Amino acid sequence: MPVRAHLAEFRNRLIWSVVGLAAGSVVGWFLFEPAFEALQEPVLAITADPSSLVSINFAGLATALDMRVKVSVFLGLIISSPWWLYQVWAFLAPGLKGKEKRYSLGFMAAAIPLFAAGIALAWIVFPHAVQILTEFRPEGTSQLLDAQLYLTFVMRLFIAFGLAFVFPVVMVALTWARLVAVRTWLKGWRWAVLLIFVFAAVMTPTPDAVTMIVMALPMCGLYFGAIGIGALGARSRRSEVE
Repeated sequence: MPVRAHLAEFRNRLIWSVVGLAAGSVVGWFLFEPAFEALQEPVLAITADPSSLVSINFAGLATALDMRVKVSVFLGLIISSPWWLYQVWAFLAPGLKGKEKRYSLGFMAAAIPLFAAGIALAWIVFPHAVQILTEFRPEGTSQLLDAQLYLTFVMRLFIAFGLAFVFPVVMVALTWARLVAVRTWLKGWRWAVLLIFVFAAVMTPTPDAVTMIVMALPMCGLYFGAIGIGALGARSRRSEVE
């Protein structure tokens, strides 16, 4: 496929992804109330202690509306994840052979649960991260959390976890599409492990190393598992050629 055709295909898939995101955001608009209650639950848990004065603050006149829009888009990203994940695969699929294209169902069956697993892990880490970060305030002081900054922190945390768990599936797709060779992934394994542990350290701001390791090890396993699956696909292709 020529470069111009690749760019046209990328544009089309991007447009369809945005359409799916918009539809999911409409649903997210009506789910704002329960979602916001869940997101502020860690803050409410902290304020249950009379000695802790922490609350979410809406500083501007339009901040509440702006936050509702952003939460709706955030929920839309999660709700429409099966759709835009399919668009990612559909963009990569033209580089695959007929037999490999039949793995589309397998791609979706792996990507969607992995994205959900990343979101679930972020949900587990999220309350602990909020609690630990707010404990750094001096004793006897209160802390007003800017609603915009708080939401940005939450969105980055959840999306980063979700995409980190989906990346191994993208690795397999890139390998099968001959865009990245298996040996390239193998040569970069040291950097990959380092980046995974750095990512885990940043995303789990707890003082103990156990939490970081518990998060990093599954991601390392997914990385090497993706290399193995990609290698099997490449070997199968060579066998068919021979």
